[in-house]
Amino acid sequence: QKVMSSWSTWMGQLKKRGQLKRGHPLDDGGKVLSGRKGQEVRPFAETQESVGGYLLVHARNLSQAAKIAQGCPIFERGGSVEVRPIVPM
Repeated sequence: QKVMSSWSTWMGQLKKRGQLKRGHPLDDGGKVLSGRKGQEVRPFAETQESVGGYLLVHARNLSQAAKIAQGCPIFERGGSVEVRPIVPM
């Protein structure tokens, strides 16, 4: 409950500042497709460093996005965050 409260508070602050575009946790299940045309399908296997969710934030640059990420509650539990730019298409 405390963990969810930390996330709700942090995401609420981001939203209030206009920095949160969207974000969702990811389900534990899934499939991995590989090989030619993704014909090899196997169940998703969790590893020590699996992705638990994503947030899409509005930032001027990668440095600002990293600064936003520093407030993430995942660090309270020893987790990590990847900060990556989106390539416009």
